[in-house]
Amino acid sequence: MTLTRLLPLILSLFLGACTILPNQGPTTAAFDMEENRTPSATAEGFIVADLTPRTVKLLEGRGAPSFGSLGGAYRGAGQYRIGVGDAVSVSIWEANGGGLFATGAPGASGSRATGIPAQVVERDGAITIPYAGRVTVAGLMLSEAEAKIVEALQGKAIEPQAIVSVNQNVSNTVTVTGEVVNGRRIPLTQAGDRILDVIAAAGGARSPTDETVVTLSRGGHTLSIAMGKLIKNPSENIYARAGDTITVVREVKIFTALGATGRNTLVDFPTSGITLEKAVAKAGGLINVLSDPGGVFLLRREHASLARKLDPTFPIANPNGYVNVVYRANLRDPNTLFLAKRFDVLEDDILYVSGAPSTELQKFLTLVGLGTDSVNNLSLVASRLTP
Repeated sequence: MTLTRLLPLILSLFLGACTILPNQGPTTAAFDMEENRTPSATAEGFIVADLTPRTVKLLEGRGAPSFGSLGGAYRGAGQYRIGVGDAVSVSIWEANGGGLFATGAPGASGSRATGIPAQVVERDGAITIPYAGRVTVAGLMLSEAEAKIVEALQGKAIEPQAIVSVNQNVSNTVTVTGEVVNGRRIPLTQAGDRILDVIAAAGGARSPTDETVVTLSRGGHTLSIAMGKLIKNPSENIYARAGDTITVVREVKIFTALGATGRNTLVDFPTSGITLEKAVAKAGGLINVLSDPGGVFLLRREHASLARKLDPTFPIANPNGYVNVVYRANLRDPNTLFLAKRFDVLEDDILYVSGAPSTELQKFLTLVGLGTDSVNNLSLVASRLTP
């Protein structure tokens, strides 16, 4: 049988075999098939978004979590304010001896100071001052509390003066917990303490920086960012506020690598993030001959609001829900490699690389027991397949 007569038979067998030969996953063409992309009763469908400058700009524009949104301009109290639970001591001076708080001998002259034992500010916000009764000091700066005590003693003590000091700071504290050396309540200083200052005061994080996430709870809101981002970006290292809770957590982020990559596995990456080109490399890179550089895909569920911007024509059933999105990168194009450096891979993403079209031919030749060394072996195929 001549090669000319043999070729139609070979092509027919090859096309038929493509449907039964095993694959590592969908081909590049499968992502373009309308029947696969369109939602149906049995499938949600998906959007295919090419990695273009517009796509990257849309993703960059949605913003990343930032501690600044919780009050980054706050710099701590210029003056300490007394709070419930604080231990406060008061010293009172009178201009002359023989007054209410005199401790010298009768008739002695000169000012006299009397120290009132430390008291805990009770739930009503007040402390007890002899001859003045209950004086509310909670919420006041030290100078304001001093003035209020002096006012309460007017007409009772001789030209009184007062000095208030805090022996134990309980109300103006931050709670630090989680993967730190010494989790506890950290008193804030009057100078103001930043997030990293407070974590350092608790002994620092136990886990490596690349595996550490810091969660800040403030005023009913909770936000988490990577420790690496907190260190590298000073604007994230905001001042702590009284009542904040800072939780340090060890966390390993992963994405799934499938298809014609160096390894099919769960791949961990730093909490500070990883971009697409690094993710491909971390997954073992593209396999020469076996991988299709034009078929690098990242699968993710995006919020409907973003999905609508990526493809306004895609039917979205729930505007508040999530939509399957496939980001496609053609790594044959050098420009796409630069865009990949701006495209962040997120936790639980699926990185999929389709096989090169030439691999299907190789599988077929293997199926019929041929190598690729000699065209003369094609006649052997015919003799095996014809009577």
